[in-house]
Amino acid sequence: MRTTVGIIGAGPAGLLLARLLHNAGIDSVVLESRDRAYVEQRQRAGILEQGTVDVLRAAGAGERMDREGLRHDGIELRYDRRRHRIDFPALTGGRSVMVYAQTEVCKDLIALQLKEGGPLLFGAQALAVEGAESDSPRVRFRHEGRESVLECDYVVGCDGSWGVARTAVPAELTRTFERTYPFAWLGILADVAPSHDELVYARHDRGFALLSMRSPSVSRLYLQVPEGTDAEAWSDEEIWRELERRFETADGWRLERGPITQKSVTPMRSYVHEPMRHGRLFLAGDAAHIVPPTGAKGLNLAVGDVVTFARALAHRRETGSQELLDAYSRTCLRRVWQAERFSYEMTTTLHRTPGATPFDDRLQLARLERIASSRAAATDLAEGYTGFPLD
Repeated sequence: MRTTVGIIGAGPAGLLLARLLHNAGIDSVVLESRDRAYVEQRQRAGILEQGTVDVLRAAGAGERMDREGLRHDGIELRYDRRRHRIDFPALTGGRSVMVYAQTEVCKDLIALQLKEGGPLLFGAQALAVEGAESDSPRVRFRHEGRESVLECDYVVGCDGSWGVARTAVPAELTRTFERTYPFAWLGILADVAPSHDELVYARHDRGFALLSMRSPSVSRLYLQVPEGTDAEAWSDEEIWRELERRFETADGWRLERGPITQKSVTPMRSYVHEPMRHGRLFLAGDAAHIVPPTGAKGLNLAVGDVVTFARALAHRRETGSQELLDAYSRTCLRRVWQAERFSYEMTTTLHRTPGATPFDDRLQLARLERIASSRAAATDLAEGYTGFPLD
């Protein structure tokens, strides 16, 4: 097989890249190790920044998102049993976010790719990226029991933190930056209407809690728990009681309960791989960087990466200039590090670290009071949450 761009991974990054390239008249092949059902069912992020929403619309992948997604114009911060709303449009010149699950984004992009785009091979396990420094890199992969080779002009690794793309960058050329947090999120899906019409971020002496949603009838909620927690060790009753404690307010607000349909534990980690390019191999999304989920940045950073690559390749074809491709890693990393900073600040402000002292607690409350009382501080949060510029 031969193509211009070989894409490893059919998550939102790989699928969106294939769509952007198709719209630019550039052929590609997408290799995905899992089957279609798995890709369309795995639960991941659910918050789309303004820039991501704009990109999906422009790519022709926004029709169902606009019909079924939930536009959110703010979030609520809770601390000391008090509530404070951050008004995104008022602080950012009209920007907002969209609640639309990653699973739905993938479904929309898969349908478009199979109908209009190039080959999308499910069950195709990438084994290695070879010749990244040459003019003709290759991806060795196994599909339907046979080993094959995909010859490309460029390879884009959208295959996550444990994929083969990142390992193709020589270790002596690599720098990695990492932080592992001593807590995790216990997340649930519940068949109950959300108890608030916007996301609620709660800082409590017992730990962080987040009220989110997947639809008008399905709630997504999270609890800060110790690292290594077994989700099944928590009964449904214990989860609801703890959520009620952490979301409690002085004005009598109530958390509505419903049947819990899914439980999972998400570890908290920050990671950056530099550079994001080696020869004709480009890394995108979790293959290059991971953020804790507090700031809702993971999927949106991946979108920024593939938009940057697609624009750079289109520029190369139109002008013959390598300038934007050569700047890919540097361009992406500026945005990545701003997102890492934002996610770190959100995480450390809202989560209680094991062994935290009363001094630490007061500092967290002081940070939240500053956001609630200062337009400048609130604007910084709103700009970070709704998204840093894709360019």
